[in-house]
Parts: sequence; C-alpha cells; structure tokens
Amino acid sequence: MRERMLAGELYLADDPEIVRDSERAMALTHRLNTADPNDHALRRELLTDLLGAFGENSEIRPPFRCDYGYQTFVGARTFANFGLISLDVARVTIGGDVQIGPNVQLLTALHPVAAGLRRDKWEAAKPITIGDNVWLGGGVIVLPGVTIGANTVVGAGAVVTKDLPPNVVAVGNPARVIRAVEP
Repeated sequence: MRERMLAGELYLADDPEIVRDSERAMALTHRLNTADPNDHALRRELLTDLLGAFGENSEIRPPFRCDYGYQTFVGARTFANFGLISLDVARVTIGGDVQIGPNVQLLTALHPVAAGLRRDKWEAAKPITIGDNVWLGGGVIVLPGVTIGANTVVGAGAVVTKDLPPNVVAVGNPARVIRAVEP
C-alpha cells in the first residue's frame, strides 16, 4: 500500500508500513511542538530528521503538523509562521525564500467521491508545489495537485483550487488572480 500511496494511486492508510511512518512523524512533531522555542538547534535537528529536505536558514515555527514528513521538501531561507499543516501524503515542495503566514494548510490528500470507496477507507493524493519567493498569507488553504508559480502572493484566507501562474496576486475562495506583482 505504501508504494501505491507514493505513486498517487488509491491506497489503504491502515497498512502497517504506512502506520509506522505516520507514528514516526507524530512522535517527531510532538517533540518539535513541545521543545523549548528558543532551542533553535534542536528544532532544526528535528525538522531535518523529519522532512525530506529542510533548507539552510529556513524556519518553521511550532506548532507544525504533517502526515509523514519525508514527503515535505522546504527550500532555503523559507519562513513558516505558527500552525503550518502539511498533509504530505503526496510530495509537498516549498521553494526557497517562501513566506508562509500562520495557519496555512497544504492539503495533498484526496478521498473518493464514490460512497462505497470512501466507506471502505480508500484514499489518494496529488502533489503540491510552491515556487520560489511565494508569499502565502495567513489561513491560506492549498488543495491537492496545485502549483503556485514563483513570486506569487496569495492573500489571507484564500482557497487555492487551481494552479496559479508566477508573478501574480491572487485572493478569494476560490482564489483568483486580481493583478500582476509589481516589480
């Protein structure tokens, strides 16, 4: 089932290998979220161990939540404020120099619309990609399969349901482009 999950296919999350990975992520995020907030070295060590990549001079302020951790990749000099959720069933790629406001949700997980499949606990996921120098305002929600282009700004509270091009400002639910980013 883990191979199916990583391939973006329908899978069952109660597979022992997937449960082990989830428990590992929960243990590491618990340690991160309860660590001394001024112990920057320990927080960096925990994030480096947890995540697929954690770029130089990046910071994620606790609390932080993720499904597996190893599917989240963070570039250099990226800052995530309090309350980031990365449901990283599929890969979540966050570029360099990204600014993430409080309570942002990056949601890769999908559940079937068909009632029977959902009742039988089948799941899937699609990756999320956040380009370099993006700013996600507080409370932004990014849905499965979305790519946000470099230098784009997403206003607070927006729900990003479709790809956003580079160099734009997008707001609303669903998020829509309202203008270009000024140089």
